[in-house]
Amino acid sequence: MYLRGEVMCMIQRILFPVDFSMVSEHAIGNCIPKFFSSGVAEELVLIHIIDTTALPNVMDEYRKEVRNKLEKVAEEFRDMGINVTKTIVRVGTPAIEISKVADEENVDIIFMPSKGENVLRHMIIGTTASNVARIARKPVLLVKYEWDKAKKSVKCFWDARRVFERPLIALGLGTCSGHIIDVVKVLFEDYIKTATLFHVVDYGKHDEIESNVKKAMEQLECLAKQFKCDCDIEVSAGVASDEIIQEAVVRGSTIIVIGKKGRSKIKELLMGSTAESVIRKSVLPILLVPCTY
Repeated sequence: MYLRGEVMCMIQRILFPVDFSMVSEHAIGNCIPKFFSSGVAEELVLIHIIDTTALPNVMDEYRKEVRNKLEKVAEEFRDMGINVTKTIVRVGTPAIEISKVADEENVDIIFMPSKGENVLRHMIIGTTASNVARIARKPVLLVKYEWDKAKKSVKCFWDARRVFERPLIALGLGTCSGHIIDVVKVLFEDYIKTATLFHVVDYGKHDEIESNVKKAMEQLECLAKQFKCDCDIEVSAGVASDEIIQEAVVRGSTIIVIGKKGRSKIKELLMGSTAESVIRKSVLPILLVPCTY
C-alpha cells in the first residue's frame, strides 16, 4: 500500500536506464528535463547495464569507461537542476538487472523508452523495454519513440510537461483495480486535471452485455469517489485493447494507465494480452502497474 499522509502526491525516485544511444540522448536533452521541470518528481537514478556478451578480458577497462560516461550524463542533468542521487553500472542481462536495481533503490517508476515499429536498429534499448515491462515489480513508464526519416532522428509522441494531466485509467474491475488507483493517487493525482476511468466489457453472452455494462458503470462510480480530482467514467464493449486505444484518442488522453499480471521469467508472457496489445499499438505513454508479485 502506498501511503504518504497529507504530503503532495509526487514521484520520489525515477530510474532511468541509459544506453548512450540516440534515444537516450533525446531523453537526456529533452524529455527528462521537461518532465522534472513540471515538479512531478524529486530524484533521478541513472543506470547502465553492460551486457554479459562483453569480453571478460576488457571488462574492467570497459566498466571504467562506461562509469565515466554515465557520470558525465549525471553532471549534464545536475547542470539542468535535476537531482541525480546515484549512478549505477551493472554487468548482466539488462532487463533483469534494471528490475533488480529498481527494487534495491525502491524507485517509484522505471522510465523506459519503448521503440515504435519504424525505429528498428536505431534504438537498441527497445527490446529491453518490453522485457522490463514483463518482469519489473515497480511501475514502468513506457514512452514510445519512432524514427523520423525526414530529419533522420528519433521523435517521441508525448508532452513531458503534461503527461499526467489527462490519464485514461483502464480498469478490469478485479482485485487489481484498487491497487492501480492507489498508485495513481500517490504518484501524480495532484497533477491530474481530468481522469477517465475506463472499462471494457469483453465477456459474457450477447444478451448479457447491457447488464454487464450497467454493473461496470456502478463499480466505476464507486472507484471514482476515491479521487479528489475530476473523473469521467466510461464503459465500452468490444476488443479491450482496441477500445482502450480508441477511447484515449477520442478523449485526448495524455497517458494510458493499465495493470499487468504477475512477475515471470523473460521468456514467459504473463503481462496479459490486453496490456501487451496496448503497449504494441498505442503511441501514447503507458504506465504499466504490476498487480501481483
